[in-house]
Amino acid sequence: MSFFLIFLAVLVVLLILSSFITVQQGTLAVTTIFGKYNRIFHPGLNFKIPIIERVYKRISIQNRSVELEFQAITIDQANVYFKAMLLYAVWNQEEETIKNVAFKFMDERSFMQALVRTIEGSIRGFVATKRQAEVLGLRRDITEHVKEQIDKTLEEWGFHLLDLQMNDITFDEVIMKSMAQVVASNNLKAAAENEGQALLITKTKAAEADGNAIKIAAEAERQAAQLRGMGVALFREEVAKGMTMAAKEMQQANLDTSVILFSMWTEAIKHFSENSKGNVLFLDGSAEGMEHTMKQMMGMNKLMDPNNNKK
Repeated sequence: MSFFLIFLAVLVVLLILSSFITVQQGTLAVTTIFGKYNRIFHPGLNFKIPIIERVYKRISIQNRSVELEFQAITIDQANVYFKAMLLYAVWNQEEETIKNVAFKFMDERSFMQALVRTIEGSIRGFVATKRQAEVLGLRRDITEHVKEQIDKTLEEWGFHLLDLQMNDITFDEVIMKSMAQVVASNNLKAAAENEGQALLITKTKAAEADGNAIKIAAEAERQAAQLRGMGVALFREEVAKGMTMAAKEMQQANLDTSVILFSMWTEAIKHFSENSKGNVLFLDGSAEGMEHTMKQMMGMNKLMDPNNNKK
C-alpha cells in the first residue's frame, strides 16, 4: 500500500512539473491538443494542460538573415551570377500570423527552399528581359522589383521582407574580360577628349592673354604719344611766350633784337653740346653758312619788330 502511494505521489509531481513550460525571450510557442491548434505561449513561464496539450513548434520572432547564390540568363544569352543577402522576420505577433508561420510549411527547410526559389524566380524573370550591358546598372531596379514581388507572398506565409541587398553581380570570365576592355577603351577615349579640351582651353586662354596684352600695350602707346604731343605743344607755347617777353624787354631797353637772337642761338648750341648723347656737334662754319644764319635771324627780327607789324 505504501508503495502505491509513493508511486502516485511521484506521478502527481511529474504531472505538475510537466504542466509548466518556459518560453525564451524573442520566441513564441504554439501548442496543440490531439494534433489541433490550441493556443500561443508568450515569453516567460506558462501553464499547459498536462499530457494532452503539447508544444508543436517554437517560433522565433527575431530578425533572420540568409545568403543566396543563384544564376540568371539575360535576353542576349549571357549568364549572370548573383549573391544576395535577405533579411526578414515574422510579420507580427497576431494569432493568425503565428498560425501561418507554424502550419504553412512542414519544417524550416521547406520554408527556406520555397523562399529561395521564389526570389530566384523573380530575379530570373526580371533579368530575362534585360541585356547583359544593362544588368550592372540595374542593381537598384532589380532589388525593388524583387521586394515588390515577394513581399506579398511572404505576408501570406506570415513573414515580412525587411531588406534585400545584391552584394555581387558577376558574369562569365570571357564576358568580364570584354567588359573590362570596353571600360578601358572608354576611359582612354574620355582621357583623350579631356586632354584635347584642356589643350584647347589653354591655347584659347593664351590667345586671349596675348590679345589683352597687345590691347594694353597699344593703349599705353596711344596715351604716351598723346602725352608727348601735349608736352611738345606746351614746350612750343612756353618758347613763344619767352620770345615775346624777351622782345618786349629789348624794345623797352632800346636794344637790337638781333643781339638777343644771336645770344639765344649760341645758348642753344651750348645746350646741344652739353646735353647731347653724341660726341661730335657739326656746325656750318663757312662764310655762306654764317651769312645764311644771320639772314634767318634778321628775318625773325623783322617778324618780331612791332613797327613792322603796324605797317
